[in-house]
Amino acid sequence: MAHHNSSVHEDVKDYYGKRLQKTSDLKTGACVAPAQPLPAFIREALKKVHPEVSNKYYGCGLVVPESLEGCRILDLGCGSGRDCYMLSLLVGEKGHVTGIDMTEVQLEVARKYMDYHAKEFGYKKPNVSFVHGYIEALSAAGLEKNSFDIIISNCVVNLSPDKKQVLAEAYNALKDGGELYFSDVYSSGRLTEEIKNHKVLWGECLGGALWWKDLLQLAEEVGFSQPRLVTATVVAVDNKELQDVLGDFKFVSATYRLFKVPKGKTKTCQVIYNGGITGAEDIFQFDCHYTFKTNEVVQVDGEAACILTHSRFAEDFTFQPPGGSCEPCCAKPKADTMDPFDLASRLGTRGGCCSTKSADCCK
Repeated sequence: MAHHNSSVHEDVKDYYGKRLQKTSDLKTGACVAPAQPLPAFIREALKKVHPEVSNKYYGCGLVVPESLEGCRILDLGCGSGRDCYMLSLLVGEKGHVTGIDMTEVQLEVARKYMDYHAKEFGYKKPNVSFVHGYIEALSAAGLEKNSFDIIISNCVVNLSPDKKQVLAEAYNALKDGGELYFSDVYSSGRLTEEIKNHKVLWGECLGGALWWKDLLQLAEEVGFSQPRLVTATVVAVDNKELQDVLGDFKFVSATYRLFKVPKGKTKTCQVIYNGGITGAEDIFQFDCHYTFKTNEVVQVDGEAACILTHSRFAEDFTFQPPGGSCEPCCAKPKADTMDPFDLASRLGTRGGCCSTKSADCCK
């Protein structure tokens, strides 16, 4: 595919392979936007990652979905492999994590410490692997279709010149019921050609940012469920020269989850979280709309009901009434529950996460 040798790819390789030597070399806060406080078990996992791997990490947000034990995970744009090694501890010795990146310099760092981490985690052999390739061409890189439970990505999709192709490849690589859980930078509107062609802004995760509404459309075209917004944080650009180029455009770092589940007419359903997911034993924040408490009855919209019944979370919930025959109500989540700017604004003023319980979605 021609775009694999595009100038955009070459510029990004140069930026992340040569110009950036450490996180402090970044010119904006887009790629290191603060996320929610890390749970203790994730902090402990990160402490076990080799310092050189962590120092070469340029991601944003938090890309650690729930219920990972035994899963096969793919990290798009894995860079130095920090997230891969953290996740390799969380999935356990029976799980597996694959990282793919187009920057060989970054992969050299990642591969250097495979045996180190296997020994650190007490594994007989490494449960990670790293592949050199493009996130727009997963199958061409040798990654099989329908082979991953979860695909994660951390501030990388915005660096691609063909975002629809990235989503399409991810969709094909996922198993039925699989999830794309990713953090990225989004813009308040479609960016100008001047901004898109600005090499530093592209490398800083701003020039290639999607208008968040375009993500919703692209996800639907590819076949994914409607994106579920998990959290969002405002991205501040303190560099005056770059801010002058950006003008009135605003940016957020946001985490969405997309699922590969059946399409068709869906109905609302009452669900009960059984509890027990690692790190979410009592409270499970599925997205910014639904936070489930153990043994509490919650009425979810049709999209969420479909996701919960067809994904790895099915065993974590009890569905009422049995058999999934639920009363029709609101078929889809409200539009404002997918707007990262609205959510970031609310989180910035009162903290926590917006969540609705019971039949609020039906108002």
